[in-house]
Amino acid sequence: MKTAVITGITGQDGPYLARILIEKGYKVIGTTRSYNIDNSFWKFKYLNIDKDIIVEKLDLMDMSNILGILKKYHPAEIYNLAAQSSVGLSFKEPLGTFYFNTISVNNLLESIKLFFPEIKFYQACSSEMFGKVKKLPITLNTSMNPISPYGVTKMASFFTTKVYRQSYNIFAVNGILFNHESYLRSNNFFVKKVVRSAIMIKRGILNFLEVGNLDLKRDFGYSPKYMEAVWKMLQLDSPEDFIICSGKSILLRDIVEYVFDKLNISMKLVVENEELVRPDEIEDIYGDNSKAKKKLKWEYNLSFFDVLDILIEEEINNLKT
Repeated sequence: MKTAVITGITGQDGPYLARILIEKGYKVIGTTRSYNIDNSFWKFKYLNIDKDIIVEKLDLMDMSNILGILKKYHPAEIYNLAAQSSVGLSFKEPLGTFYFNTISVNNLLESIKLFFPEIKFYQACSSEMFGKVKKLPITLNTSMNPISPYGVTKMASFFTTKVYRQSYNIFAVNGILFNHESYLRSNNFFVKKVVRSAIMIKRGILNFLEVGNLDLKRDFGYSPKYMEAVWKMLQLDSPEDFIICSGKSILLRDIVEYVFDKLNISMKLVVENEELVRPDEIEDIYGDNSKAKKKLKWEYNLSFFDVLDILIEEEINNLKT
């Protein structure tokens, strides 16, 4: 039986990735910064995997702590999903975001290099690394020009992983994931906020939805399907980086209008608040997923309206008010 470690397992992606690994016969070790995961444990129960994972506390800023986990479980694969992942928060806390998102990756890779060179390593990267580009779609050859502190940290972790792969012959890959959503997404993220708020307006609990700039376009996808691609990356014979995306962008305003129309709510209840606008924004971004589809044999054909239908149904069925 293979053992896999998933760092940051209590986020959106960790439970979906854990479910895939469990279904494929892995022993799954999930790590968190704190044993106090009561607010997140419902995600494992929701996917019916709460009895199939081992959760360990792990301080990724402490290399000795990392080595202790690796010596205890001897994993074949490490999926590093741990990060301060909010772009908005990174503007408010740039130093903390940079410190954690870069040092944690260095510590994991250095531990592998020195003591466990046989481990396969996955690093979660982001489309935010590219920032404002002159030509779309984004490919692995597109120049990086991040415009947020978060984007800078993900660019740093991308190149750190690449250096360790090329210089120390480690099986280390970068998965550059564009925006991807699911029912397990935190409430402060845009799509989750729109869907939840619309349902709460429909139920008479909220009076309106506050948003920032809706005249932006993003490449959105579905987290459970993206995690399939993440697993496939570590099953290759040799390590390569991949872009995981839908290949199309959608206007944020169209997302709000679709959700509100689906629930028969007036768009007059949407209030644009300048305080929610970030200091700098990417106007449009989408990627090229052709390499992932060809080399990973990854299938992805969902439109984001298909994904929204899934999210709305799950939220209606589970939102307790």
